[in-house]
Amino acid sequence: MRYILAGLVLSTTLIACAWAGQPTQIHGVNLGSWLLLEPWMLPQEWLDMGGQSCAESCWTCISTESSFAKAYPDTVDTKFAQHWDTWFTQDDVNTLKAAGINTVRVPLGYWIVEALVDRSHESYPRGGLNYLRRGLGWLRDAGIQAILDHHAAPGVQSPDQMWTGNCTTDVQFYTPYNYHRALVWTAVMTALSHLDPDFGSVFAIEAANEPIMDAVLTPNYGTFQKNFVQVMRAVEITLGISVPSFSLSLSGSGSISNNFTAALSATSSATMFSAEVQAALLDAVPILLEIGAACGLQTIFEASPFKQSRDSLVANFMDVNWQYDNPSNPADVAIGPQAYDNHLYYSFGGVAAADPKSYMISICNLSRIQADAAVGDSPLWFGEWGLSTQFNATDEFLYKWADAQKLAYSKGAGWIFWNFKTEISGLTNGSALARQWSYLEGLKLGFLTQDPAALHDPNVCVPYMNGTTNNTSS
Repeated sequence: MRYILAGLVLSTTLIACAWAGQPTQIHGVNLGSWLLLEPWMLPQEWLDMGGQSCAESCWTCISTESSFAKAYPDTVDTKFAQHWDTWFTQDDVNTLKAAGINTVRVPLGYWIVEALVDRSHESYPRGGLNYLRRGLGWLRDAGIQAILDHHAAPGVQSPDQMWTGNCTTDVQFYTPYNYHRALVWTAVMTALSHLDPDFGSVFAIEAANEPIMDAVLTPNYGTFQKNFVQVMRAVEITLGISVPSFSLSLSGSGSISNNFTAALSATSSATMFSAEVQAALLDAVPILLEIGAACGLQTIFEASPFKQSRDSLVANFMDVNWQYDNPSNPADVAIGPQAYDNHLYYSFGGVAAADPKSYMISICNLSRIQADAAVGDSPLWFGEWGLSTQFNATDEFLYKWADAQKLAYSKGAGWIFWNFKTEISGLTNGSALARQWSYLEGLKLGFLTQDPAALHDPNVCVPYMNGTTNNTSS
């Protein structure tokens, strides 16, 4: 069923509006380890900063932004500012533009909105928002669109992962307190995406990266998905942005026509929204005022006409088939443009037998796009993939492997490679890591084509179609 909000009726035709003004195919890269650092991707730099390489689980040493901030409270901000300044640069944007990249996915921690961090027991580097604004401005000027990916949610959404920013087995995201903080983050990012000129490249916001796959372990995640959409749309209708089949009338709106934060406060009292949505909108107001003062955006937030003519942002979720055990379907809560994300790494196992032929049979008969479309999760893009394998791949195979994956994912809305680059150092065995994890190195080596829409061999999958191997329909 579809959720009905204030009498709205949403059709599949309106969902298709997600791609208004956007490229028909996404050819993208992730900006991983920029504003959310994962030490395995730059091990030498991490050690040089003062981090550690864990002999066992990542929670046993300084392996995340949180553990680093706790170990070095007096220097963490300076150390990370140096990293943010150098890992992703204007030169990188120029290179990506020349390579035909039209989209980047920007992994972010919730602590990019510093007011959401409970400093009584949470520690993270500060100052990242300024570098995000600068980088998004570069992307805007280059004509490259951006997805803001809530990669590391408050409370941690998956155990024992560096990418959560806090490697721990104590997963607390799926609680009212942390759902609330994630919704406030959403309100802030939606407002900035529409009002801050530096955010002009943003076209989508992703609710949460890779929740636990077993839906039994993610209680009330479906309610969070519904509230996430409503928070985005509440901010947009406050801005006067047209959202298909969704409208809101507020009394006294004339007196706040030149004050966005006052208007958002008024929206937060609208009874059409749940208490969770109302609270998130209200708590976003002082944070936006604080950001406005710090970033010189006070006039935009408080003292100028704020009505926008821009299109609605795309609400982005991991697809329903990411989880099992009767997960909620994000398609059921769509209001306005919405799209779906799936990640596929063969190197982690569980997809195909660990040999070249099995990999090719599996990818060439991939049915994830069709399976998602059958339950309304369309358009679908593949927001993370790479050339990594469980076996020692030859150059000859990597040419085919790149082609076959691009061909498979382009049957949907497109693809976003993980990652745009990785470190090349003695600790990565020279270019061994970059060979299968860096888009720019893959270009240099020729596995990836200079035109991202092109293939070395358009018929790469013909010998493998309808073959048989385990999990070919994954």
